[in-house]
Amino acid sequence: MKRRGFFGQVAEQERTPPAPPPTSPAPVIANVPPAQQPQRSPAAPPATSETQPVGGATPGLVSAHHRLYAAIARGLPAPRSTPKNFTDLLKNVIWPIENALDSPMIEAAARLGALEALEAGCTTVIDHHASPRSIEGSLSLIARACAEVGVRVVCSYAASDLRGADRARLGLEESRRFVELGGRGMVGLDASMTASPETIDLAIGMANELGVGVHAKVAEGIADSGGGADLVRRSKESWVLAHGVHLPDGLEIAGTIAHCPRSNMDRGVGYGMPSRFGQRVALGTDGYGGDLLEEFRLAYARLREINVGTSPRQPWSWLEAGWLLVPEARQDRVHWSLREIEPEYLVANTGIRPLTVVVGGKTVLSGGQPTLVDATEIRTKAAEQTRRLVSRL
Repeated sequence: MKRRGFFGQVAEQERTPPAPPPTSPAPVIANVPPAQQPQRSPAAPPATSETQPVGGATPGLVSAHHRLYAAIARGLPAPRSTPKNFTDLLKNVIWPIENALDSPMIEAAARLGALEALEAGCTTVIDHHASPRSIEGSLSLIARACAEVGVRVVCSYAASDLRGADRARLGLEESRRFVELGGRGMVGLDASMTASPETIDLAIGMANELGVGVHAKVAEGIADSGGGADLVRRSKESWVLAHGVHLPDGLEIAGTIAHCPRSNMDRGVGYGMPSRFGQRVALGTDGYGGDLLEEFRLAYARLREINVGTSPRQPWSWLEAGWLLVPEARQDRVHWSLREIEPEYLVANTGIRPLTVVVGGKTVLSGGQPTLVDATEIRTKAAEQTRRLVSRL
């Protein structure tokens, strides 16, 4: 049987110290419960043999656009018909996976996705979830799973009219429910080509009412370029706009573009040249694991395809932009297996890994192993849910 992975068949610069993290005011993308507010404490915990290995250190990395449910969507049977384009991929692969998800799958996937993020030095995930047959309570399951692992999460449900206006409203209400109960969240929208004007208006109004941002996919494929551009024109600083591959030049974008190079390549949607959007670009994995350093390398390689004089510092600035979205991640600490934590080193050192991760003052990874959960147990239970997912496809 053919196998496939999730969503598809599968210049020298002057050496200078890294630029400091951005210091411009952070947009309020999501409500922050009091316990999660950034603390005015030193950026790094006290140096000890347990919390600070000999490697270099960075703040915790942020995945600006993630799909945690994708963690169990691996090694699935090939679709009945081979996708010929991105729209085919949506219809034959992505949407059927989302439609098959239930609560046990959602929770197991979130634990595994959070674990993989932690193991890659990512301490915050901005998740964009969809499970049309299991909407109510789904964001709470995700938040609880991430908290167990020790990773921060900003949740939203990607509302869509694909399965009718009633399901779209339920998706919006799930984002509202989660935020009103004190969860850290945003109001989610799937691609604008799947959402009616009424749903889009409701989402924007709800976000304004709740005082949070909108997390939406825009212009990922050519079919969504027009609607995506219209949505971007309505954006605010607190919004996260994923992909933007087919957005026209010259748009005034108030929100942050989440660039997901691996996902864009795998889905064959093209290269969005995110450098044209200015400073408000961050990196996300879109469900392809939690390795932000690998996304940084891919983002750099794609830049070099069109400009061989590009420095690694430009895509590194996109990693830094994650700290504007979730400021307290800047206070987290990741101690790596490599001393030289500079973009010029990291772009070529693919073997680097976190040794210790401190989130909110608590050590959640030590010696490369999670301290709050059993990694083997998480992977075993996730594999069980993958088998259940296969049986539903």
